[in-house]
Amino acid sequence: MITKHTCSNGVRIVAEHIPFVRSVAIGIWVKAGSRYEETEMKGISHFLEHMLFKGTTSRTAREIAEAFDAIGGQVNAFTSKEYTCYYAKVLDEKAEYALDILSDMFFNSIFDEEELEKEKNVVLEEISMYEDAPDELVQELLSKASYGEHPLAYSVLGTKNTLLAIERDDLERYRARFYTPENIVISVAGNFSDSLIRSIEEKFGSFRSSGETVQWKQATFCPDKISKNKEIEQSHLCIGFLGLPFGHERIYELSILNNVIGGSMSSRLFQEIREEKGWAYSVYSYHSAFSDTGLLVIYAGTAPDQTEIVFDAIMKTVQTLKQEGITRQELENSKAQLKGNLMLSLESTNSRMSRNGKNELLLKKLKSIDEILDSIESVTLERVNQLADELLGAPYSLSMISPSKTLLPI
Repeated sequence: MITKHTCSNGVRIVAEHIPFVRSVAIGIWVKAGSRYEETEMKGISHFLEHMLFKGTTSRTAREIAEAFDAIGGQVNAFTSKEYTCYYAKVLDEKAEYALDILSDMFFNSIFDEEELEKEKNVVLEEISMYEDAPDELVQELLSKASYGEHPLAYSVLGTKNTLLAIERDDLERYRARFYTPENIVISVAGNFSDSLIRSIEEKFGSFRSSGETVQWKQATFCPDKISKNKEIEQSHLCIGFLGLPFGHERIYELSILNNVIGGSMSSRLFQEIREEKGWAYSVYSYHSAFSDTGLLVIYAGTAPDQTEIVFDAIMKTVQTLKQEGITRQELENSKAQLKGNLMLSLESTNSRMSRNGKNELLLKKLKSIDEILDSIESVTLERVNQLADELLGAPYSLSMISPSKTLLPI
């Protein structure tokens, strides 16, 4: 059972009690990500996430790490385009201890100048790592090709120049602006007691907002095509079609369509391009959903001299799906796979915590497992095929990284 409580200051707590497990997952979800950043501050959301691990008024960075290791717990964080999450998974008997450390990091991080400069170097290495990973970089380029100058086109990591320009005062201002009660959801899943919920309210229920209303710019899909030369062994290709926003009523129709295109081992792209032709080791599709838009992405990595035939094969598959739709068997198989993945995720307290936290943060509502299963089961063949016709017939964005000077004609 999932319960929801709103503190007097606006912080929301969502809790799913699972009495038959021995772990608790706690996540602090903040509506702060790269889409909310100013151009000159690209990457500040992600850098702030890093700095919350670098020492508080009562703990050093090392002591924070040792505190979780000492109890056999896991702690981490991630930043996306629309939110940041700080989370821990620990034994149920250590839940209060984990909450104490997370709240200390959240409220009492000091942003020490020496630690700040060291962590800039760490993130610079992270940026360099992505530059050396063309399968990741090509997807960053697709965001640029899909959203132009909109902040959704920004890399979550920022750039070397914007990162180096960030100062301690910038972090303090950004935290005060975005880390506010109305932007925060605390999600808990596992075998916890009522005292943990009371502790969350005590720690997060009294701080106040800066009073500033955060505005964000509506995203518009503006398909473009970007290619880049790089001395690598493969060509990496991404194609993007306009998708659906997070929580859209047709999201499960799109999930099934994606599954058929390239979201599973039995998908058309995997079977055609990898299994039958042997043209690629990695070929897949996925859907990224944001608050106001979405992107259906197809990726493939292949030998430079096979790039054009792989591209043609992808587009042929897409056009066939647009014109003929999916089959009844594909519909039933995809429903079974989506339901199976959902049910298997229930075995993870982290998965439950993440699903509840994200839904509450972005939609301000929660769906039960039965409601999700009913939504999947209610998808019809006609609706999926109608959606395929709508989305796959529209203009697409494209990005490519290739070692060849003669790039794919796009």
